[in-house]
Amino acid sequence: MALLEVRGLMRRFEGVTAVAAMDLDVTEGELLSIIGPNGAGKTTLFNLISGIDRADAGTVRFADRDVTRASPERLARLGLARTFQHGRVFANLSVRDNLLIGAHTRLHRARPAVPVLGPALELLLALIRPGQVQAEETNLRAEAETLVALFGDRLLPRLDQPAYSLSYANRRRLEIGRALMLRPRLLLMDEPTAGMNESETAEMQQVVAGLKARGQTIVLIEHKLDMVMRLSDRVIAMDDGRRIAEGPPQTVRNDPAVVEAYLGHHALGRTEAGA
Repeated sequence: MALLEVRGLMRRFEGVTAVAAMDLDVTEGELLSIIGPNGAGKTTLFNLISGIDRADAGTVRFADRDVTRASPERLARLGLARTFQHGRVFANLSVRDNLLIGAHTRLHRARPAVPVLGPALELLLALIRPGQVQAEETNLRAEAETLVALFGDRLLPRLDQPAYSLSYANRRRLEIGRALMLRPRLLLMDEPTAGMNESETAEMQQVVAGLKARGQTIVLIEHKLDMVMRLSDRVIAMDDGRRIAEGPPQTVRNDPAVVEAYLGHHALGRTEAGA
């Protein structure tokens, strides 16, 4: 059974169809990449899956539940995390606190699930800080330090520094680390190497490869096709909101419809003439 099932998903904006009758399945442990030119509808598809936007038609099932209309908060509790095309961090918080925010759905002692009175109890526990709350925080802090080791020495020496002091690449790493603190069953990554130079891209590729080796289920949007070819189990190509190809990485890369979408009719003609 697929971890994520999307059927007939559609989204229109003032007559423009951004996502058109999209179907996809993602199985546990798979790394699925979604490629396509700018404006193909890739990020809109992520927004629909992650609850940030609402579909005009179609369904989304995650972990055997219908989550078509679910909020991002509910999806996070179910184990779905995402990163964004333009990295988003809490600039005035420390690196460590940004990471701890990612574990918000896993809090038990500091965030009691009590209807109506829950927020008041949470505030009281934050003021009193009983031993169980302190222990939970200590464990999460230790986990955050272990997690940032995925990025070598890029973040570990900077745990207590404000996020605004980080380089662009380190902010992207921090955003991924925060998503991983959720312990997600499914991680949606929207162009994690956008704006990175060659060496930074190579480092990020190693990070994603390491996550895949650990069994993390990932859906990746990425424009750098060399990275897609190396990491993906399967690739879906989109153009004008539609799926135009699907299959193993090399098969999709050489699909005439994909070549045309990226390079245009004239480039496709040259490619075919030279074949």
